[in-house]
Amino acid sequence: MSKNAIITGAGTGVGRHIAIQLSEAGWNLTLTGRTEKTLKETIGLAGANNTSCQTIIGSVADESFVSELVRKAEDKFGLTEVLVNSAGTNTPERTLDVLSVKDYHDLINTNLHGSYYAIQAVLPSMRKAKSGTIVNIVSDAALWGMPLAGAAYTVSKFGLRGLTQAINAEENKNGIRACGVLPGEIDTPILKLRPSEPTAEHKASMLRPEDVAACAKLAIDLPPRAVVQELLVRPCR
Repeated sequence: MSKNAIITGAGTGVGRHIAIQLSEAGWNLTLTGRTEKTLKETIGLAGANNTSCQTIIGSVADESFVSELVRKAEDKFGLTEVLVNSAGTNTPERTLDVLSVKDYHDLINTNLHGSYYAIQAVLPSMRKAKSGTIVNIVSDAALWGMPLAGAAYTVSKFGLRGLTQAINAEENKNGIRACGVLPGEIDTPILKLRPSEPTAEHKASMLRPEDVAACAKLAIDLPPRAVVQELLVRPCR
């Protein structure tokens, strides 16, 4: 295994903790996000250095940026073995009665199209290597619609769940596998985009980002003969 990974949305939350756990396991990392400061914080927490990690600033909603991201990752480290799609967003005005067309498109472009662009960009090298793992951080909102998640977010996550299934259906012959991690509520910065931010007591009952990161790493660490196609993880309380 080449142990080269690309992680989107690596500046905060789940993406950050996946980067930390993979760095501790000796992976070479290409991390992307929209804010340089938070990516630098991730590198510090991961104990990574310039030889094992690079950061590239940009938005996964931009197809040309994603293509360049993968090119730079493979120029530095070689063929990509793992892609983690963790970039995601939401909007405070999220129910159908207030959701704007612009917010709808912005959200779909990041949560769904961005993942698609990254997947299509890494598939050629994974096919060449006859090996690869793609982890999509989805949501339990991909199982049923709920006002708490909002219409656009729900559409994006249903789509990402279906895209994960399509990868396993079409690319298993090439030694490529995909896992959709479907977490319930997680205490991450995206909570600030809710119409009303949860209370400290409510947050204390949620999953932590490192819990979800551990699920992603489980899917990555399994031997190539096995695939976790979907993993639902929810708070116990």
